[in-house]
Amino acid sequence: MTTVTVPSAADLSTFRLAPPGFTPEQREFFDREGYLILPDRLTDTEIARYLDAIDRQIQADERFNPTAFYARENIVELDPVFAELIDHSRHVGFVYDFYGELLKLHISQFFVRPRGGAHNQWHPDGARAVPYQVFSPDLPCQIKVSYWFTDLPHPGMGNMVIRPRSQRQQYFDHYDTHDSVEDEMILCIPRGTIMLMNCNVWHRVEPNDSDVVRKNIFLAYCPSWIVAADRLQNDSEWLKTLNREQRIIMRSYSYAYDHTKPPASDFPLFLDRDTGLDHDPGMYHDRVARGRRKRMVAHERGNHLQGQRSSPNGKT
Repeated sequence: MTTVTVPSAADLSTFRLAPPGFTPEQREFFDREGYLILPDRLTDTEIARYLDAIDRQIQADERFNPTAFYARENIVELDPVFAELIDHSRHVGFVYDFYGELLKLHISQFFVRPRGGAHNQWHPDGARAVPYQVFSPDLPCQIKVSYWFTDLPHPGMGNMVIRPRSQRQQYFDHYDTHDSVEDEMILCIPRGTIMLMNCNVWHRVEPNDSDVVRKNIFLAYCPSWIVAADRLQNDSEWLKTLNREQRIIMRSYSYAYDHTKPPASDFPLFLDRDTGLDHDPGMYHDRVARGRRKRMVAHERGNHLQGQRSSPNGKT
């Protein structure tokens, strides 16, 4: 096998390294439990900035009722403060670990939950009639990233409720109910927390019986070949305001098959965070173009290295 020629530093100077993602311990926990809580990831100043952006959209919408549940989708198009989250280094490295060069923003939304507002029932996210888990029993086809801007120190505040380790369970007796169940976990988490969740995990929302208005931003990511949940395409003028990585992650293609085979200009999305390269060395002949080379995602890379260590001659 011919080793791929490594491009010069100048060739890669315009591309970004992939931001940090899972540590081995975090990845082990996420794969087992179906979620990961990352506390103290936002400063008070950052929280105030996101809340101001939410409030701007609330005030501009005559449909807003302060006593009712309120939500918006495709929020990244609404305000530059939301748009910066598309590829924010706080979280995008975690989802890049799963979806690599085909990373896509599936949906972006914010929720406002006042006292007595609507709350949803037990469900997994994504397809219901034939769930994602049918096709991908081990790796999630969708990961939700939640930004928590409101202290929720106790239940009854519109808390999210999850069932850890339920991501491989396609049937659940309490589906479409608000029932409290033995293995549920009510999330009583502080503002400034970021949470990652396998979207196959069964979850619901508690009623808000408090005077605290719960406000959140949710971003879900998926492989580029899964249809987006909140748009077909984005406004072309708005796309021009984004940086390169943000534009790619939106995957606003006019040719449908580009979602499966993105154009060559969209590679690499990120350079490897460890090697700084745009490819996995030694895997292809030089003739194979950059955008046609498979690049391993994090779990494949771990398995590949483990295989090398377990082989008597250090090779697979």
